[in-house]
Amino acid sequence: MPYRITVDVGGTFTDVVLTDELGGVSVGKAPTTPERAFDGIHGGLEVIAAERGREVGELLAETELFVYSTTRATNAIIEKKTARTAFLTTAGFPDVLVLREGGKASAFDFETPYPEPYVPRRLTFEVPERINSAGEVVKPLDEGSVRETARRLAALEVEAVAVCLLWSIVNPTHELRVGEILAAELPGVAVTLSHALSPVLREYRRASTTAIDASLKPMMAEHLRRVAADLEAAGFRGELLGATSFGGVMHLDDLAERPVYAAKSGPALAPVAGRVYGEAELGARDVVVCDMGGTSFDVSLVLDGAVNFTRTTWLGGTYVGHLLATSSVDVRSIGAGGGSIAWIDPGGLLRVGPESAGAVPGPACYGRGGERPTVTDAALHLGYLDPEGFLGGRMKLDVEAAARVIGELGEGLGISADEAASAVLTVANDHMYAAVAEITVNEGLDPRDSLLVAGGGAAGLTIGRIAQEFGCRHVLVPRTAGALSAMGGQFSDVVAEFSETHLTDTASFDFAGVEAVLEQLDRRAEEFAARLHARGIEATRTEYAVEARYAYQVWDLELALPLSRFRDEADVRKLADAFDALHERVYTVSQPGHTIELLTWKARLIGDLEATERLLSSAPPAPRRAEPRRRRAYFPETGWTEVPVHDGAALAPGDAVAGPALVTEPSSTLVVYPGMQARVSEHNNYLVETGRE
Repeated sequence: MPYRITVDVGGTFTDVVLTDELGGVSVGKAPTTPERAFDGIHGGLEVIAAERGREVGELLAETELFVYSTTRATNAIIEKKTARTAFLTTAGFPDVLVLREGGKASAFDFETPYPEPYVPRRLTFEVPERINSAGEVVKPLDEGSVRETARRLAALEVEAVAVCLLWSIVNPTHELRVGEILAAELPGVAVTLSHALSPVLREYRRASTTAIDASLKPMMAEHLRRVAADLEAAGFRGELLGATSFGGVMHLDDLAERPVYAAKSGPALAPVAGRVYGEAELGARDVVVCDMGGTSFDVSLVLDGAVNFTRTTWLGGTYVGHLLATSSVDVRSIGAGGGSIAWIDPGGLLRVGPESAGAVPGPACYGRGGERPTVTDAALHLGYLDPEGFLGGRMKLDVEAAARVIGELGEGLGISADEAASAVLTVANDHMYAAVAEITVNEGLDPRDSLLVAGGGAAGLTIGRIAQEFGCRHVLVPRTAGALSAMGGQFSDVVAEFSETHLTDTASFDFAGVEAVLEQLDRRAEEFAARLHARGIEATRTEYAVEARYAYQVWDLELALPLSRFRDEADVRKLADAFDALHERVYTVSQPGHTIELLTWKARLIGDLEATERLLSSAPPAPRRAEPRRRRAYFPETGWTEVPVHDGAALAPGDAVAGPALVTEPSSTLVVYPGMQARVSEHNNYLVETGRE
């Protein structure tokens, strides 16, 4: 039986999802192994193999498609563990990465130090050349100077080079020639050219994206090669794909060429799964997806049935981090997960996160040397987690260690251990509530009008409280919540995006120029589609978009094009009407008749992997009926009380569980708080009713 396997390697756990052609789904979860990713993957596969009565090698030999997602690229950027990278730019503009675009979170913050540039100033080199905005050569390229710079880079043992010249997006001649010289003078050194990677107008965004991509190439190429080699050695012979930041997948060779697409790739898959589950269960077109793992809490949106995208992704914090200007799923992340450490600040206040215990040593209850209290320790102390059944019984939790570190925290706060544990979850909930509010309420979206979909191994511990606080009637928790991002890989298509910058406006629309740009995008998309067809992926489609803004505005919106070609003024009017409607929806205001500027044109090619219908149309497995066990658990409303503990495998569609109660799955636990009810849906997921109207 042919299988599909998707993997999400997180900071704490590695999630593995296997599906078969009959729609059967198996989930395996194992601690992440930072030294060698395949060890954690193999651990998850062992769980699935045991469930199906097979060997890991047998499963891999029968797997036709394997999707790999990892946080390695994101972590390398934040932890500054990328390659030694040089930055080449037009003479006279060496401070593009230093000055950025200005801005800071608080106008009155005079204490936060100005952030360091992504590439140190000492590794920034000026290239004598100049092309103007019309694409005309103002100053010819000094090739001798470039060769001299290349020799200096060799002496400095540079591993990667980012090249971003002024107006290369209009005329890339000089940038291409610099790339040729570097290839000749520095064989084996990774080079990224800005016009080929991110052809956007704003100089810092293009330069930052180019520098990040170049810095990741040596490390990610080696990492992806090793994963591919380990899988092949274990018996895998199918198609190997990598997850991308825009919620799709691409072949591993393509991802190694543009590793910047691997940054934030794991969280980008969660809204893909949330969209599918939300629409299948309740026909929801607007979905708020909350993904709480061991290290972070990620929030994303699905609006009118489409995953919400952005071209402004900060890695390491807004303004103080580093900016990616490639299209990516709009995911907001905070340091609040099961491994988030609880601590007392100098003022005596309880804090949770952003520091995480990670996979090593992990929470104190893991018994791996962790000595600081975490959200997981608090949940165990409150009775929400089964110490003998964690990860399906494969990991025994140390109740005494959790009680000790939580007790010490309580002593520092002057309260009991029970109150301290409950307070840890409350503070963590407040952080997560704020994260959801930032992407919804702060941007004009009422969460009560959307469906909340929760995922991640730790989401079931807290999501009921968060939904209740917002006033939401219900929240959907999939059976596969513990591996939501990995499940998103099962629903993902192969996606490749191509873009070209061409400035025009609706008042004086450049029909010939736009036609030439769209034809160029079509050629690039068709070339990629031919490669997919050669690999057996026949069903493809192309979607078009443009970044647009009202004249004199600073920031733009991505608008899905209502047409693939523009022939006359009536077509331009359709585009303007669509932008007015988009601006009204996002900002609750529009300016019909006002001139609209159109900047960057995009074509997004999608290769359909045809997984969604197969997985959702299958009948759920027959439940293994069993009476619920009983366990003591602590709730602020009731104190310590005996509650039923339901095995998820014993629940069938239509069954309801009234709170307070616990529902256990092999990779997650759902806490049904007092006054709430969890009902098993038609597709065998949990719909938690909060009691709010």
